[in-house]
Amino acid sequence: MSEHKAPRHYAPMGSMIEAPALAPGLYLVATPIGNLGDISLRALATLAAADVIACEDTRVTRKLTERYGIGASLTAYHEHNSDEALPKILARLAEGQAVALVSDAGTPLVSDPGYRLVRAAVDAGHNVTAVPGASSVLTALSLSGLPTDRFFFEGFLPPKQAARQKRIAELTAIPATLVLFETGPRLAASLADLAAGFDGREAAVCRELTKLHEEIRRAPIEALSNHYASDAETRGEIVIVIAPPTEQKTADADIDAMLRDALARLSVKDAVGEVASATGRARRDVYQRALELAKGSSEN
Repeated sequence: MSEHKAPRHYAPMGSMIEAPALAPGLYLVATPIGNLGDISLRALATLAAADVIACEDTRVTRKLTERYGIGASLTAYHEHNSDEALPKILARLAEGQAVALVSDAGTPLVSDPGYRLVRAAVDAGHNVTAVPGASSVLTALSLSGLPTDRFFFEGFLPPKQAARQKRIAELTAIPATLVLFETGPRLAASLADLAAGFDGREAAVCRELTKLHEEIRRAPIEALSNHYASDAETRGEIVIVIAPPTEQKTADADIDAMLRDALARLSVKDAVGEVASATGRARRDVYQRALELAKGSSEN
């Protein structure tokens, strides 16, 4: 077990107060996703009392600890050093220390290597608990205006277009609102592929959440793609939210009948739009079927 610890302090409101001692174990502490005021009192007390804070980037976490007068030591733990850093953290836990794990922003283990550490700590019999708080996934989902009863978190799409388009095709059938992360430099390209795959769906691009220049843009995904293909601002952290698919109960035979009726009255473009809107089918699928019907009619 660790030796007696000197009192630890922090300053949540500018005045230094003593942090209650922590029992040995691993503490998963959520940190703000942008606004440093979005940290809980429990999180501050936990960080202040920890023997060490394991973080993705010590420079980022130090801004938070300095803001609140926290003097706990910091150690780097990220995807590039986890093989070396993980055993050292487990050794600290074995000595009876209290270790806090944070990500650069938000809830640990969401798109970071914390899962490996948690699993190893659990397997070794150490106490693991969480101090919940901010999450860009839930913040974007709640702000999107899209269904929240069921959602699927995808994280980052593949950076290369072929792999990205393949993954998008797999995601289209998931019966839930989708939440994705993206970087500014890749946003326009990803939205173009998403617009092709999720034809007609409502979506939201959430940028710089909780920060001074927070932007929530809600529109059909094609409109979002067009907007960010121009000179729109793309700096900062970005979350994309996409509506779930509509139920497709209309049989193919009924689709054909509706198309034939519409094509007799309208242009191909307008007929496809009418049937796609009425059935919830993707416009590209209805268009392809319209071409097949037109070809069949010309051959007869």
